[in-house]
Amino acid sequence: MIMAKESFEKSKITEDLSKEKIVKAIKAARIESESKTDQNSISVCDIMKNNTSQVIKKMQSQIPTYMELFSDLYMKNLHSLDDLYGTCYMSEKEFFDKMPIDKGFLEVWDGYMKAWTQLALLQIETSTNFVRAYVEARKLAIDSYDNYMHLWMDSYAKALSQFNSFMDKSTRTTK
Repeated sequence: MIMAKESFEKSKITEDLSKEKIVKAIKAARIESESKTDQNSISVCDIMKNNTSQVIKKMQSQIPTYMELFSDLYMKNLHSLDDLYGTCYMSEKEFFDKMPIDKGFLEVWDGYMKAWTQLALLQIETSTNFVRAYVEARKLAIDSYDNYMHLWMDSYAKALSQFNSFMDKSTRTTK
């Protein structure tokens, strides 16, 4: 019960800390936004580009941290299993060597475990290939979107140019 209470209190501190960070980030963004608004050179494109780029760059900067954290996690699992099976050897020598276990059974069990191991390795490789294909598909989709947006922006610029031309002619004729 005490551990649960301590865990709850720690999560509450983390939650409060996160709320505090969010409030600080909002205040800092507001101050930065107000200082840039005074320049009168802000555009919708700048707002979207800068904020989107900032988020994506932050996500990208976290990749090494994620890799290190998962690597540490897998190393911890490996260490734990190595300890477990090290203890298993000692128990086997003391306990199982005294029992009449058929070596043929152990060979069959070894073959069974090797088959499961190969299946797990195949699934890991399949999963990796799936993620690779998924990322490639997403990259191709982004490339297609990028090409479409460039075409759209070219058309938009031409339309604006024609509109400006029309407005100039209209302004000249009304003078």
